[in-house]
Amino acid sequence: MAIHPIDYRYGTPEMKAVWSEEKRFSAVVAAEVALAEAEAEEGMIPAEAAAAIAACAGQASLARAKEIEAEINHDMMAIVKAVTEVCGDAGRWIHYGATSNDILDTATGLQMKEAMEIIEVKLHRLLAVLLRRADETKHLVCVGRTHGQHGVPTTYGLRFAIWASEIGRHIDRLREMRPRVAVGQMTGAVGTQAAMGPKGPAVQAGMMRRLDLQPVDVSNQVISRDRYAEYVMFVANMATTLDKIGVEIRSLQRTEIAEVEEAFGKKQVGSSTMPHKRNPIKSEQVCGLARIVRAMVEPALQNNTLWDERDLTNSSCERVVFPEASVLADHILNLMIGVIDGLNIREENIERNLNLLHGVNLAESVMIELTRSGMGRQEAHEAVRVASMTALAEGRPIAGLLAENPDVAALLSADAIAALLDPAQYIGTAVEQVERVIAKLTPL
Repeated sequence: MAIHPIDYRYGTPEMKAVWSEEKRFSAVVAAEVALAEAEAEEGMIPAEAAAAIAACAGQASLARAKEIEAEINHDMMAIVKAVTEVCGDAGRWIHYGATSNDILDTATGLQMKEAMEIIEVKLHRLLAVLLRRADETKHLVCVGRTHGQHGVPTTYGLRFAIWASEIGRHIDRLREMRPRVAVGQMTGAVGTQAAMGPKGPAVQAGMMRRLDLQPVDVSNQVISRDRYAEYVMFVANMATTLDKIGVEIRSLQRTEIAEVEEAFGKKQVGSSTMPHKRNPIKSEQVCGLARIVRAMVEPALQNNTLWDERDLTNSSCERVVFPEASVLADHILNLMIGVIDGLNIREENIERNLNLLHGVNLAESVMIELTRSGMGRQEAHEAVRVASMTALAEGRPIAGLLAENPDVAALLSADAIAALLDPAQYIGTAVEQVERVIAKLTPL
């Protein structure tokens, strides 16, 4: 019986597989095999035993391990026993010198490594889509908004480029944190490597080389959880960027604005009672699930505050935090790729909104030119402010009001004022900024 929506509603097959019971079991077995091979390399166990373990460990089953766990109430030792059963005489060397978290945390490192690889691929896909949309719309002038009010013009290309730049930084962050997160350990009961003696460092290095993980520099019985907290904070940060994009799309899809629209299927239903509805449900889902991902940050941070050389308070918590944060973050990343790729841009409504205030939102342009032409900046600001307030209050075009002001008319002709109120002439370096972002991020 499925209970959690991850089981039946949210998540991609590839990320779910990373955090499945089967993957966890195989990662633990892989860590045990790598340990045996590293110990054989250092002469700590017979080479033929390590070879036998490598050959037979894959025959152990999760089902058998769970049967044993039901008897002994220890998940790691249950796997050790399950592998031992299928390895004959060589089984006596399985888990030699190790403590549970040497294997369990190393298995987590393998899962984290795979999860980050999946996320990185999709970040690149989203980046490519954002850059394409930025290039397509770099000349598409639209009204800029601050505090929810119309400001001076911007371009849709600049909006897409800003989002792309943020995704580019997430790719950088992921690459930077990978060697800190994809780690494993072989340090023994409280981290001293006493069971392995002087060969401990070499065994750990050999084990991690085989697993393509970084070895810890130092640890107690567990890998310090600041590493995993960094991963969870990363996916929360990434989810917040997706949330930010989703909020903007939802706002711009409002009926009164209607500048963009999520792709809507031919047979898609928007409402069970209002047949006309075309709701931004994918962006809303992104925003909603981002809240859950962010909520994982606090427990991830608290998991680093363990007693002495370790306790077990982190374990049960991580069984929820790691898969939930990873699966939901990957899910909304996948959703947002589709949203941006299929986003409909309503240029007629963009034009309508851009001209809604009949030039009032270009007041800054006139103020700047008045100052350049000889009027004091503060005097120019006041003259344009008064004209703007009058235009808004009386529903009149600001151009005529400015032309009626003798101080303004002395410096600017009616044609000059009209030119200054042309939105397309007041986008500054927006196009150049977009092109610069595309050139910078395309090679990523």
